[in-house]
Amino acid sequence: MSIHLKRTPTILKPDQSRVLLRPFTPGDSQRVGGIVDRIMLLPEDQVGALMDGISAEFSQRHHKIRKVFRERCQQIHEWLSADGDISEQRRLLIGSYFLAEYSLESAALFNPSIVPHPDQTGLPTGALRFILSLRATGEGHVSSITFRTGIIHPDQRIEVLSTTGFLTEPRQIPNPRYEKALFARKLSELGLIGEFTRRVINKLGESFALEELRASLQTQQFRLPDGMTQEDQEEAQGIWMLARSNYEVQFQPEQQLCERILFPATPSQRNGIEDARFVCFRNDDGTHVYYATFTAYDGRVVVPELVETSDFFHFRFITLNGPAAENKGMALFPRKIGGLYAMLSRQDNENIYLMFSDNVHFWNERSVLLKPAFPWELVQLGNCGSPIETNAGWLVLSHGVGPMRKYCIGAFLLDRDDPAKVIGRLREPLLQPNRDERKGYVPNVVYTCGALLHNSELIIPYGLADHATGFSTVPLAEVLAAMEPE
Repeated sequence: MSIHLKRTPTILKPDQSRVLLRPFTPGDSQRVGGIVDRIMLLPEDQVGALMDGISAEFSQRHHKIRKVFRERCQQIHEWLSADGDISEQRRLLIGSYFLAEYSLESAALFNPSIVPHPDQTGLPTGALRFILSLRATGEGHVSSITFRTGIIHPDQRIEVLSTTGFLTEPRQIPNPRYEKALFARKLSELGLIGEFTRRVINKLGESFALEELRASLQTQQFRLPDGMTQEDQEEAQGIWMLARSNYEVQFQPEQQLCERILFPATPSQRNGIEDARFVCFRNDDGTHVYYATFTAYDGRVVVPELVETSDFFHFRFITLNGPAAENKGMALFPRKIGGLYAMLSRQDNENIYLMFSDNVHFWNERSVLLKPAFPWELVQLGNCGSPIETNAGWLVLSHGVGPMRKYCIGAFLLDRDDPAKVIGRLREPLLQPNRDERKGYVPNVVYTCGALLHNSELIIPYGLADHATGFSTVPLAEVLAAMEPE
């Protein structure tokens, strides 16, 4: 049976005018101090004129820009020698010198995933409001997560709503809390099991705040009569890094979804948050939470991590631990199976693996689920987002790499009760780059991080040559009918 896949006219292209205001530190502390000293020498009347000009030039590009200037000045407070004598205008001017615009998607806007929006009110029968997450890549090839809202109309027409002018990062929640048992288990997984770690943890309650952890670390550091050993120092650094890597952020209610940006915030994410695979996960009690696995990249090492949200305002970033939590392409099933979390992964850059765990934070064992078999996937096989539950089984979109490093999208089907059983598989790609889609930052690539099933139609947003994003639709029945048994 043939498959009638349709490409829609909707194309999302990177927009270089979408800029984010980010801290700018032009050199070491000595240079920063020198810049502040030069600003302090400016006459007061010139300060006011400069500030008026900067505000006029940039206030239409950024929300509450003077507040941002003030906050940035406060962040470099230690360099202000004459603290009490500095006018408000000069403080704002100092802040402006240590900020810069970052073009979030100047290079690319691609590798999308799609989930139902938590708000489905006000829609006609047969329509669905969705959230689209995208990988935005800008200067320095740094990737972050950006969002769009859209509607799948009853006639399967896909509408992505226009963006507004402002972009904002969330505020980090300053003193997040941790569960002692979970935190200690993560430390153990990292090999931090020495006497210093034990003393730090023993001083904490069953639930503790970041500042309580800091105080416990400092207490143990200062109580050692002969100072800290090299092993103690390494454990202290490891404890603090783990705490800072598990953090929470909050957007404000007035910030529209398309304005919210999840930008790298920890050392492990320094060079990018890549390829988020969002899934609407159903808990045992029937409630839902959104999870996304993503790849954190520090410029040298890739590490899979997890982000969790219920409303797309408040996000929790979570480290994934265990020997199976490595490499790329991890994607959660949308519910537990047999009382366990289930995940697809690709630890060896070649095959698709299946994993189970009693805790979403820890992944210890894995087994090969699928290996490359057809010419278009002989270089590499991986998943393209979370499995989609159908009456026939778990539908999984896959990506395959073939000759000339050409990326195509395929599909296979897993048993609903036992996803270790592969029921069927497409011999030919479901989607491969056409003539117009081959051109881009990385030629000959189509790739998705998650599709959606609506009214028996499979909605597939996908990246085009690692540059832009398109959409295709295909009847589920035709995909299933074309599969051959394994």
